[in-house]
Amino acid sequence: MQALEDSKKEISGQELPARSEILYSNKDIPGQGLAAWTEVLYLSNLMIAPGLAFLLMLWLYFRRSADTPALAVCHMRQTIAGSIWAAVLLFIVSFVVLNLGGYDSPVSWIVVILYFITCHATLILLGVIGLTKALAGQKYVYPLIGRRCD
Repeated sequence: MQALEDSKKEISGQELPARSEILYSNKDIPGQGLAAWTEVLYLSNLMIAPGLAFLLMLWLYFRRSADTPALAVCHMRQTIAGSIWAAVLLFIVSFVVLNLGGYDSPVSWIVVILYFITCHATLILLGVIGLTKALAGQKYVYPLIGRRCD
């Protein structure tokens, strides 16, 4: 193991940081905590407390000051746009499918349930990716439903 580490040092020509320094680095990235909280609220809106978590997201967004870091603002905008799209995709589309197919039709219910599960799982996956990016201190734009970060 030591020989492998020595060979890495020789190839790169510079001293590599210890593994513990890489894993447990304590970098303070501005807005990282707020970005992570907004992603947690987005996931809470989808899974635990729909509506209430969205209102908390809106409250955080409108309460923010002019000196809020760009990372936090980017994640706030993503989660708010994602939550609005989630409501449209999950409820309005399901309502339209049921009204077109009829509430008594088993086919309509199968389509709605499959659509809801697939769409909901995708939105949760996007939220988990957004949360990991926020925890890493990186900006993230949800594909198709996200808003560009400036």
